[in-house]
Amino acid sequence: MLPAPLLLFCLLSPLLATPALALTAEETAVTAAVDRSVARYTQVLERAVNINSGSMNFDGVRQVGELFAGEFRDLGFQASWVDGEPFGRAGHLVASYGERGPKVLLIGHLDTVFASDSAFQRFERVDEHHVRGPGITDMKGGNVVMLLALSALREAGVLDELQLKVVLTGDEELRGKPLALANAALVDAAVWADIAIGFEDGDGDPATAVITRRGASSWRLEVSGKPAHSSQVFREDIGDGAAFELARILSAWREALREEENLTFNPGALVAGTDVTLDPASGRGTVFGKSNVIARSALVNGGIRAASPQQLERALRVMRAIAADNSPHTSADFQFSEGYPPMPATDGNRKLLSLYTAISEELGYGPVAAVDPRRAGAADISFAAAHVDMAIDGLGLMGEGGHTVDEAADMRTLPMQAIRAAILLLRLSRQQAE
Repeated sequence: MLPAPLLLFCLLSPLLATPALALTAEETAVTAAVDRSVARYTQVLERAVNINSGSMNFDGVRQVGELFAGEFRDLGFQASWVDGEPFGRAGHLVASYGERGPKVLLIGHLDTVFASDSAFQRFERVDEHHVRGPGITDMKGGNVVMLLALSALREAGVLDELQLKVVLTGDEELRGKPLALANAALVDAAVWADIAIGFEDGDGDPATAVITRRGASSWRLEVSGKPAHSSQVFREDIGDGAAFELARILSAWREALREEENLTFNPGALVAGTDVTLDPASGRGTVFGKSNVIARSALVNGGIRAASPQQLERALRVMRAIAADNSPHTSADFQFSEGYPPMPATDGNRKLLSLYTAISEELGYGPVAAVDPRRAGAADISFAAAHVDMAIDGLGLMGEGGHTVDEAADMRTLPMQAIRAAILLLRLSRQQAE
């Protein structure tokens, strides 16, 4: 069963498919060019999906990179591979085009969450309009939307009005470390660009796009208590032990931060007892303890998502203060590890969404609203957004079931998304020329 917004779109799309008269002759030519190339790029998508490119399957990620590099070169782009060995991943594909017009960064990724030993490996037709496959929406389909849009601009003779850089990362689903090296190609391109456009699938609803994303970082809390016979717990000279202190801190965080809109934090794995271990990378741990012994140690690994850098900093101040104000005979050490930064909604992002929704309405597809940040995770554009004047994401292939073996795309959204993206790029070029 399709999500309600996507189902509604599919029911209405035949009624909304006729472009409005507001389109220029150039834009009408771009629309027709997309329609002529859908079949060809559907084949490209099938080839890409049938190559396993789980983040740690370096050969597979490189093969998908080579496939897309060839497609970009066919469009006249210069394409090169950034070796990922310094940050422990396969690497990234970077392509560039043009010498005049607005500087636009186009963002996608090559890797998926499906490892090489996953049972979910192939492009599979479900019915006339739907296709299953690993990474088909997240986000090999988004890369193909990008290519289809660029192909249409080239066929219509207007691609030369843009300066473009494309960065398709090979580690979006499992970031390489250190972040400074893993993100260098993306950040360098963003510093060069004026505008960033991401082709992730957002929340899977073609009536939304992403102008704000919450960041995604991790934290770790290590708590110590005074071990003793359990019959003595709560005594003034012994205290509550590590397990109760951990519970107190987590509960106090929840109460202090519950009114922060769009802020979430989650203790994903925790252990408490006499002897404990908890690996931050794998999430695996060990514990030894007895019901008649007060817990000496407690460990918890968690994540935090915030809508802006300011909100994140406020939350961290609260969390650190509560973790440091310990009950008697206990102590706690709070550690924060930076991950994806927040992408706040800026005036520039809103302006870009306004342009995109106007295009969508003129095409007959209806308005496009900003997605609720709680319904879209972190993505590569988060590392780029702070360096550009305008940013938007979620313009990729739509569907459902991302990150699961039920991941499927509605192929009717392929031409629609490509047309909207192509005309957005065309109008950006025309606005600068005016």
